[in-house]
Amino acid sequence: MSEPWLTIIGIAEDGLSGLPDASRQALARADLVFGGPRHLALAGVTDKGRPWPVPFDIAPVLAAKGRRVVALTSGDPFWHGAGGTLAAHLDPADWVALPVAGVIGLACARLGWRAEATVTLGLHAAPFARLRPHLVRGCRIIATLRDAAAVAALADWLCTQGAGAAHLTVMERLGGPDERLHRTRADRFALSGIAAPVAVAIDGADLPRGTGISATAGRPDDSFDHAGQITKSPIRAMTLAALSPRPNALLWDIGGGSGAISVEWALAGGRAICIEPRADRVDLIRANIANFGVDHLVTVLHAKAPEALTGLADPDAVFIGGGGSESVFQALWPLMPAGAVLVANAVTLETEMLLTQLHTHNGGDLMRIDIARAAPLGTMRGWQPARPVLQWAVTR
Repeated sequence: MSEPWLTIIGIAEDGLSGLPDASRQALARADLVFGGPRHLALAGVTDKGRPWPVPFDIAPVLAAKGRRVVALTSGDPFWHGAGGTLAAHLDPADWVALPVAGVIGLACARLGWRAEATVTLGLHAAPFARLRPHLVRGCRIIATLRDAAAVAALADWLCTQGAGAAHLTVMERLGGPDERLHRTRADRFALSGIAAPVAVAIDGADLPRGTGISATAGRPDDSFDHAGQITKSPIRAMTLAALSPRPNALLWDIGGGSGAISVEWALAGGRAICIEPRADRVDLIRANIANFGVDHLVTVLHAKAPEALTGLADPDAVFIGGGGSESVFQALWPLMPAGAVLVANAVTLETEMLLTQLHTHNGGDLMRIDIARAAPLGTMRGWQPARPVLQWAVTR
């Protein structure tokens, strides 16, 4: 066929009446129409309709190549929709997309919010913790939710995060004849009878100052579950500065401990593979990445370096904590691509000697970090020194 065999059509709650002519014509010509039961009903599709498999799978669509096929999705097919999944498995000549206003565009139009200044999240299949990096005073967030019960659960969760003063706009069935909007505060939530599909707008204008996670590295140690196995806050801040996190960049965190380095790397927009040989610490890492809402960005490997390094995707940066060994560095260096950054911290004399030798042979920056905090000393105060850290940072 000279024209694309697949048409990806976005449909809203107003059904066929809200579709452009091109979408209606594609539906009329189609041999098969795939979609959720609600979308198929909105489009008036009967005999040629095919509900998506449960669990969701695009295999039936791919198998229909050569026929005229339509895939129905919500509004914008490329915002948490099937469009992105389908396009990733097809050649550009195979498909065309015909979107309509999606939930985000409709919600911003109802609220008068600038879309470019609004955080948008799909929480219909993700934990509420994904909100944590964005839940601050003055935030504007629009999130889709699974159902009515999830709306009440979100209000409760916001209260546990100290965000009970958040203003919520609950939006049901946007864009259709049954559209309804409700406004309430999270700590005064008492709505019932909410109909799906549903989205919630969170306005943080009245949240207390200091609400949410700091935007800079070196978050407080007690915000992590660590059992003492953590790179302390000021050292962590300096380590992250040396690692230079960037959006989408991949970190190998060797000897994860509590996973704090991986968490802070992910909060900066990167992805991490956190390698930890001890099972109890693996549990700590998983708890921390879930608590900070970055479990989709951090992969935890219960394994030991250097054996665990083989076959991993190339890193943009590597961090080795206090347990680095000569065998790890020897295996690691050839695996690092040009331009990747390596940062290693040492707290023992033996590892200090190793980093000093590596600095001699490979260059980079060698820095000794001594930190002391004021602490009670009898009836007065004195300096309580922390264990010094030697840090080696080098670009491959």
